[in-house]
Amino acid sequence: MTERQRVLIVDDEPDIRELLVMTLNRMGLDVTAAADLAEARQAIAAGGLSFCLTDKRLPDGDGLDLVRDISAQHPDLPVAVITAHGSVEDAVQALKLGAFDFVSKPVDLDLLRRLVGTALKLRAGDAPAAQTRKDEPSPAGLDKLIGTSPAIGKCRQMIRKLARSQAPVLISGESGSGKELAASLIHQLGPRADRPFVPVNCGAIPTELMESEFFGHRKGSFTGASADKEGLFQAADGGTLLLDEVAELPLHMQVKLLRAIQEKAVRPIGERHEVQVDVRIISATNSPLKPLVEADKFRSDLYFRLNVIELPMPGLRERPEDIPLLVEHFLQEITEDWETRAPEISPAAMDALKSHPYSGNVRELINILQRAVTMCEGPTIEPADLMLERLDVDGSGQPLQRPDDLPLDSYMEDIEKQVLEDALRKARWNKTRAAELLGISFRSLRYKLKKFGIE
Repeated sequence: MTERQRVLIVDDEPDIRELLVMTLNRMGLDVTAAADLAEARQAIAAGGLSFCLTDKRLPDGDGLDLVRDISAQHPDLPVAVITAHGSVEDAVQALKLGAFDFVSKPVDLDLLRRLVGTALKLRAGDAPAAQTRKDEPSPAGLDKLIGTSPAIGKCRQMIRKLARSQAPVLISGESGSGKELAASLIHQLGPRADRPFVPVNCGAIPTELMESEFFGHRKGSFTGASADKEGLFQAADGGTLLLDEVAELPLHMQVKLLRAIQEKAVRPIGERHEVQVDVRIISATNSPLKPLVEADKFRSDLYFRLNVIELPMPGLRERPEDIPLLVEHFLQEITEDWETRAPEISPAAMDALKSHPYSGNVRELINILQRAVTMCEGPTIEPADLMLERLDVDGSGQPLQRPDDLPLDSYMEDIEKQVLEDALRKARWNKTRAAELLGISFRSLRYKLKKFGIE
């Protein structure tokens, strides 16, 4: 027979305490109740607890002091805080101190049950993060962050820690530095891993469709609403919603997003009542939000709600010692995908890759390697195969500038297309010969020609 898990409820109001105890008992849990901090600390000292839920205001002190103590002395014990309705400051402070999550008064019992269930997954070891020793990479995916540099090591440590919390995370970093990968790992290593991970690019949604995309709508609620539509919050229910490029959100949506996060509920367009949602919010940006807040282009209350904990992702220039490992990994990945043999890379070519400035970070490195595999005629990639100089000068010897409005991916694809066309001209449009010149299989060449629409 499985041993029942024990949880601690700390609240000075007898009626609320009794309701909470009854609710959690019905979940098959053994519940210990405490009326103040002194009783709570005695229960925690006795050990054997799997979860703690505490009110913020207690007769002999602040529930946040209990959160602070638990985070320092019992870091594996998830603790949640009951805050006053609408008190964003208390909720943010609790999360910063290490609280697993929070609920607002009056406590929604369905929401509480889901919160407790999620927290107990961590304690019971159901989540991959709970199975990972602090000194080893997780088999669930931390090895996807390739490198041995202190910068990437710090990221791994932060991701492990963040996976054990429900606190909103703001991931900052340059384009191509791996922000979406970091968000995905936080999700995969946490107790929500069996629920959806939903990434959304906030800058790619037309302004007039944003509310419908995020919150959904009911049939007939506006012209063109021919059927009920589920919003992104509902699609991510129980899981994680990644708000990529969150700086692109218009002000009117920032207000609605803040309410959805605070209330843990959304109202689809055309619906009279709000729908409860249990979603962890992770946001990402390559534009610093603080200057936007100071310029009144981003709401300060939403900024502080999203930026409970910041995870900065280092650019490739900050970890050049990781480049050889990245090159080895991506060369293998590229050649497996293209069904061709992985070439060696000469010391001179590796030195050139180490010293390259990488405005596009890892994404740019991948594009360079794809081009090198295409251009390499022998078993070894040489500096000329990288064609790094083609990123710097054009045929006139003048600096080649990427247009400000052209995304890096499109810029790199234009270069790859030009390389393919050069090889075809050199081979007099004999595709078999062109594939040989490029050092790739005929199948890979055919795929690329189709990709770029080259006839």
